[in-house]
Amino acid sequence: MNLSCKDCLFFLAVDAFKGICKRDKARITQESEPCSHFEKAPRCKFCRHYQSQTEFTGLCMGIRAAWPDLPAANCDDFQWIGKN
Repeated sequence: MNLSCKDCLFFLAVDAFKGICKRDKARITQESEPCSHFEKAPRCKFCRHYQSQTEFTGLCMGIRAAWPDLPAANCDDFQWIGKN
């Protein structure tokens, strides 16, 4: 799995393509390469309960629809795959 800026805890989306790094206020795209300050944000694709069905959809715990890039910071069932 290739990580990009949109997977970082410090990424703030401005629109569907661009964002701002909360650490250094730089303008970046979602697909930019992560910098040295990269910290993985909790997202469904990093959760042990997420099962991918297609590139853009999956299931949470085998029953609920989920999307790989869906933020999971407030999910009570979120569990990291491996180490963060």
